[in-house]
Amino acid sequence: MLGNLSEKFEGVMRKLSGQATISEGNVRESMDEVREALLEADVHYEVAEAFCETVLTEALGESVLKSVEPGQQMIKIVHDELVKLLGGEEAMDDEGRPIEREPIMYVQPGPTIIMMSGLQGSGKTTTCGKLAGYMKKRGKNVMLAACDLQRPAAVTQLEVLANQVEQEVEGSGKVMFHGEPEKCAEYGQAVGVAVQVANRALESAKLQGADVLILDTAGRLHVNDELMGELRQVSNAVNPHQIYLVIDAMTGQDAVNSAKAFHAQLELDGVVLTKFDSDTRGGAALTVKKIVGEPIKFIGVGEKLDALEEFHASRIASRILGMGDVVSLVEKAQEQVSEEEALALQEKMEKGKLTMDDFLKQLQAIRKMGSMKSLLGMLPGIGNQLKDLNLDDKQIDRTQAIIQSMTVAERKDVDLLDNSRRRRISKGSGSDAKDVSQLVKGFEMVSQLSKQMSGAGMMSKVKSMAGMGSGAMAGMRGKHGHGMPKMKGSTKHKPTFKQKKRKRK
Repeated sequence: MLGNLSEKFEGVMRKLSGQATISEGNVRESMDEVREALLEADVHYEVAEAFCETVLTEALGESVLKSVEPGQQMIKIVHDELVKLLGGEEAMDDEGRPIEREPIMYVQPGPTIIMMSGLQGSGKTTTCGKLAGYMKKRGKNVMLAACDLQRPAAVTQLEVLANQVEQEVEGSGKVMFHGEPEKCAEYGQAVGVAVQVANRALESAKLQGADVLILDTAGRLHVNDELMGELRQVSNAVNPHQIYLVIDAMTGQDAVNSAKAFHAQLELDGVVLTKFDSDTRGGAALTVKKIVGEPIKFIGVGEKLDALEEFHASRIASRILGMGDVVSLVEKAQEQVSEEEALALQEKMEKGKLTMDDFLKQLQAIRKMGSMKSLLGMLPGIGNQLKDLNLDDKQIDRTQAIIQSMTVAERKDVDLLDNSRRRRISKGSGSDAKDVSQLVKGFEMVSQLSKQMSGAGMMSKVKSMAGMGSGAMAGMRGKHGHGMPKMKGSTKHKPTFKQKKRKRK
């Protein structure tokens, strides 16, 4: 995500931070490189020029030139300007931390009506499903209404998505569906058919107690008055509280030009960028707010139904500058591991009673958080190092298969795993006996380190991260990705299985 742009920005910032003093000459030289990076990322020329001029003006102020750490000051200036470019300054609390605000304003009484629009192929219908999943997690009852009558398969697709979200996405809310596939045949013959469907969907949403009604309107291959007229009719009929435009982040300035045309016809309230996890150049993200004047509300970061994230300008700016996004990483962990579970796991680790079942739960939680590449990319200084690295997420699946091939007793006490049992487990999981041994060795090392950290008082400092704990270190080494990095002296004087057996007798 934004790989090339981030790499260029990191390079420029490294040069500046390494300077003992900052002069007008090296600032202008750096801004030339930044301008080139922005244009290569398909950022609009006027936007790139304005950004560089603003940074240059700020950087040449006396407070920067006479600063003790001018390099750090420059990074702050660039970061703040990126935040403005991506969506504006965020409100801060008394301690200088960003105040998190809900991206969607809900009305009472419901339903809150959200109308989705966009070009055909932008991922609009799928985004409707993801948005429903996002709201279900937060306890909202959502109705998805298929008002796309241009494409007959769109009604069926949305119905399938509604059922999938209801079954697969955890949450106290409910997802419902309203569709009239038979009306697809009338499209183009009867004026206002989509309007009729939208009106009936609104009535149905009220009767079924929906908190939110999401209207999936017809996508279009290009912007023209006839097709935009249908959107205006639907909008005038149901008076949506919010209108979102879904655009493909990979299309760069083309997406922004489309957004400008939509905004001229409809009063947009926000933008959803899809395919943000791809190797996008970043032009759409950096340009759309400046050109359209409306903020990016959400970004699609994968194919799964829960792969939709709130857009935070400051976090994306930090990622571009190689500063990582630890806040988002912690939020993902908190979604999968409750505080009670984290504290219970911490207590087990302190007592040295961690089991393979605990280990498995952590693996499964990490898998739900997203790909390993995306998670590691949120750590400061890691993003660009992963650019050409192929991390196989199936490593976690293989580790999970090994653990699930163990008996209940073996998961509780890995000391039971003699060579015979390890061979049985390897056959049952379709892996090598060496893989099983590496996993067990890594697990024992994690248990040992946990007790050592507890004795040194370090566990209390990482209480909030206990849910990730050893699971974050799950077997990422070895021939097939199992086991842990070997540490010098970590297995010295370690008793063999036979010695342990004699001791128990």
